[in-house]
Amino acid sequence: MCGYVGFLDGSFDVTKAKETKAKENEAKRNIEKMSNLISHRGPDDEAYYVESPYAVGFRRLSIIDLAGGVQPMTNEDDHLVLVFNGEIYNYKDIRDELQEAGHIFKTQSDTEVLLHAYEEFGEKMFHRIRGMFSFVIYDRKKRELFGARDFFGIKPLYYANFGDTFLFGSEIKGLMAHPAFKKELNERALESYLSFQYSHGSETFFKNVYKMMPGHWFRYSNDMESPEIGRYWTPEFHSEEGNTLEYWSDEIENVFDDSVAAHKISDVEVGALLSGGVDSSYIACSADVDKTFTVGFETGSKYNETDAARALSEKIQVKNISKMIQPDEFWDEFPNVQWHMDEPLADPSAVALYFVCKNASEHLKVILSGDGADEIFGGYNIYNEPYSAPLYNKIPFPIRKVIGKIAGIFPAKRGLNFLVRKGKKLEERFIGNAYIFTENERKRILNIKTDAPSPASVVKPYFDRVQDKDDATKMQFVDINTWLAGDILLKADKMSMAHSIELRVPFLDRNVMDIASHIPRRYRINGKDTKCAMRHAASRRMHSNWSSKKKLGFPVPTRVWLKEEKYINMIRESFTSKVSTKYFNTNRLLKLLDDHIADKADNSRKIWTVYSFLIWHEVFFADQTAA
Repeated sequence: MCGYVGFLDGSFDVTKAKETKAKENEAKRNIEKMSNLISHRGPDDEAYYVESPYAVGFRRLSIIDLAGGVQPMTNEDDHLVLVFNGEIYNYKDIRDELQEAGHIFKTQSDTEVLLHAYEEFGEKMFHRIRGMFSFVIYDRKKRELFGARDFFGIKPLYYANFGDTFLFGSEIKGLMAHPAFKKELNERALESYLSFQYSHGSETFFKNVYKMMPGHWFRYSNDMESPEIGRYWTPEFHSEEGNTLEYWSDEIENVFDDSVAAHKISDVEVGALLSGGVDSSYIACSADVDKTFTVGFETGSKYNETDAARALSEKIQVKNISKMIQPDEFWDEFPNVQWHMDEPLADPSAVALYFVCKNASEHLKVILSGDGADEIFGGYNIYNEPYSAPLYNKIPFPIRKVIGKIAGIFPAKRGLNFLVRKGKKLEERFIGNAYIFTENERKRILNIKTDAPSPASVVKPYFDRVQDKDDATKMQFVDINTWLAGDILLKADKMSMAHSIELRVPFLDRNVMDIASHIPRRYRINGKDTKCAMRHAASRRMHSNWSSKKKLGFPVPTRVWLKEEKYINMIRESFTSKVSTKYFNTNRLLKLLDDHIADKADNSRKIWTVYSFLIWHEVFFADQTAA
């Protein structure tokens, strides 16, 4: 629903009256510049609160209580100042509880409920809240900040400490306008990114700039060297055996309908993204929206789900608005996509999402998306991998390990890749849904040396937490804690906000997660199908053409384009640029491209990962490159 930026200036001296006025004037100028850089997050209104040593700016996209939910917002005695991005779906219930406790409300907004909830419950407020959010509260009496990010990481929150100045906000670009910000590339992030295709963990691509992780809160005052950080929620799986598939389908149906109803709460029209797969189709069939939105490519049926989306929309009597993305506009908009992303993301579907959100923004302000269903219900095809080829799995692991090492000597191919994977333990071969460059591969193509951790060591803490679970559950747990926030929700927030619309994810609800976490593995993953129980629930509302459809999302034909001369030349030019030569072994990059063109290997994802970084670097560091 919005975006915010702010800072706490530790160099301020409250005893000097003249300094106070000058500092506040300077702070006002700085916070306005910062806020202007995120104006796309909230074009409906802007407001500021400046009282040295604190300043905050807010950009509003009006969704709930259009007249009253103005921010920054203060409590009854004005000692707490709140900025908040997101929606609290059960705010009316919490409001009733707070009113009984004596709190006085001035508006009908969920923003004010959040403010009083902190006042009443402190850190325990998260036990009551249901929604997506990031927020920061300034305590004027203590001169202290308290902030948090929602359970799954749907809404972003960044922070940075430069000298005496603590910066925070919804997007990194908003922090850059402050004079204390020092723009430096974090090379550790680059090396890790080459494996994950996104910036994992709390570090970002900018030195001294961090992400607040999902399910975490922070507290900060100027007498602290760094923020105090705590975790208030962790996803857990507790499989319940004994109940039938029908039982779990009933449970899913009931909790999902409740979540969809909550996510539709709005004072403006709500639509839905529709890819043609089961997740978005289930939402479209359940939410009673007026419009659905789809994009596709003319490269072939594999990359075009507009027909399936249109057919479902006709069945449920909803208007479908679709767009065919042309290759040139895809490539032309890519730098703009990377600018909105803040950090490089090598997921091509982010560009498709950019276009579908742009299309939707011409009609409404709020859209529902099927993101999160795969992670919590077990929808990715790779979750079946531990249960595939049961006969081969019976071969003693030491023998499979030797076979895998031999297979790894040869260029990657489908059959050989299978042998390589089966020759490794799950904890070695699975780092999440994307594994682009191995640790050895990324070191060979880099010209720089960093102390970036190995991919396996990054995910090891998550495997350790679920070491007593089955392999599919382990993979889900890793993805929920890494891939979901690092890739899926990053692009969901940034691509929707790029066009000033709010994207909501009904599957990523605490109550839905609670049900999903108790479903036995055999009703999630059975070695052949994925999301078994969820698909069974969805089949009650749609034909099997949709409920049993294999996952595609918004597929993008990058591997096809990377064999066309026009785009090959663009990649080749990028791979031989001054920046590329600084960070990469250019000859090895060109070999990746040449091998892909010659059909020796499908290197499309590796090529796109490097290219995405180079375009992002050009967008954010062009001034330094020119120098």
